[in-house]
Amino acid sequence: MSDVPTVGLSDIEAARQVLAGVAIETPMEESRWLSALAGGPVSLKCENLQRTGSFKARGAYVRIARLSAEERAHGVVAASAGNHAQGVALAAQLLGIRSTVFMPEGAPIPKEKATRAYGADVVFHGRYLEDALVEAHAFAQRTGAVLIHPFDHVDIVAGQGTAGLEILEQCPEVETVLVPTGGGGLLAGIAIAVKALRPGVRVIGVQAEGAAAYPGSLEHGAPVALPSMSTMADGIAVGRPGDITFAAVRDHVDEIITVSEDALARAVLATLERAKMVVEPAGAAAVAALLEHPTAFRTPAVAVLSGGNIDPLLLGKVIRHGMAAAGRYLNLRVCIPDVPGGLAQLLTEISAVGGNVLEVVHERISPTLHVDEVEVHLQLETRGAPHAEQVLARLHEHGYRVMR
Repeated sequence: MSDVPTVGLSDIEAARQVLAGVAIETPMEESRWLSALAGGPVSLKCENLQRTGSFKARGAYVRIARLSAEERAHGVVAASAGNHAQGVALAAQLLGIRSTVFMPEGAPIPKEKATRAYGADVVFHGRYLEDALVEAHAFAQRTGAVLIHPFDHVDIVAGQGTAGLEILEQCPEVETVLVPTGGGGLLAGIAIAVKALRPGVRVIGVQAEGAAAYPGSLEHGAPVALPSMSTMADGIAVGRPGDITFAAVRDHVDEIITVSEDALARAVLATLERAKMVVEPAGAAAVAALLEHPTAFRTPAVAVLSGGNIDPLLLGKVIRHGMAAAGRYLNLRVCIPDVPGGLAQLLTEISAVGGNVLEVVHERISPTLHVDEVEVHLQLETRGAPHAEQVLARLHEHGYRVMR
């Protein structure tokens, strides 16, 4: 991989000039609740507040702005179900270039509408992103349109790296930067910028454990494709690192870690509740790392919120999943006497310790029940794991047979 193009600090600084007046210098917000967990200052780099709702607009604009007049005349094409699509569409619109975006069937409606609103022609093709990408390649060959890769191009990496310059300026005392990672464009760009200016700062990539291509690739010494992926964090579900991004991550990034689906859901819920930020699961990966390993990182630390484009339907599901993962939903099966007032007494005991009953279902026929018993399935809302334990303790104290 010695012939792979590289990106340096000068490229990122030049990209910043290209982005002047286009990209927003997104805010850095101190997070008191994460700081308390981590035992030192933690701040959030809010790329979810970037134009188009993610960091993708940075790299897409730099890439498209540097096309020749002849290339611009043929337009650009991309394959994406979300953030890259919107970044390409906005950049093309600002530069007066026609854009076409191929999306897989079933792409979230809000992302499709946003991409069209930025002036792109949206074409649905295939069930999966890979199908859309094949068609985008074919479209480029037919029409001469320039295919804009979501991460594996020097201009893309340089554009994303401008976020790294801002991090150092907004938090000059930073010791650790945590970056959500899929294909690696954002991680590579930030790492190149940070290591050039502050080589002692640790830069850590965070992947969803169900779509983590980097650990195996780094161990192998070259990009290796995953056989399959499964994660709610579609924004970082990339099956193979790029050649350019892999080399940069290998050379400049200190560590890649993975986070669970439960941690991603809890991170989305926590950033919504505590930071008042809407963040998609991929964008919350760095926060998920802090929730799973709160004291593992040197502080001051910066967690990048890489995107906030989440379908409202998915947001509802993720919030419910996050509440369950945080112990705020409690599902119980309780055996009670099959007598008048038996259920009322059970609910009274739950109410006495502040449990909120969401759902009650009776079951009278079961080989595990005595003839004078009934099983009650309960779904409760609690204030968290300690409160859930209080509810359980109360029921055990009053002689109820409880199963989870």
